[in-house]
Amino acid sequence: MRPGSQPNRTLWWLLLLPFVALLVPGLYARQSPELFGFPFFYWYQFAWLLVTCGLTAIVYLRSR
Repeated sequence: MRPGSQPNRTLWWLLLLPFVALLVPGLYARQSPELFGFPFFYWYQFAWLLVTCGLTAIVYLRSR
């Protein structure tokens, strides 16, 4: 970050997306649709793991 510049704190709101998406397991705790034999419950969480890594990288790189 350059001296005298303010970090873009609006990007930090992106980090709330995974939290909200996984907040209520009752919304995604189901068997179908399956992906490669894995129930929706498992691959939905794994997909959010990958999305969260990407969002964290974006926020980190933009706020440095």
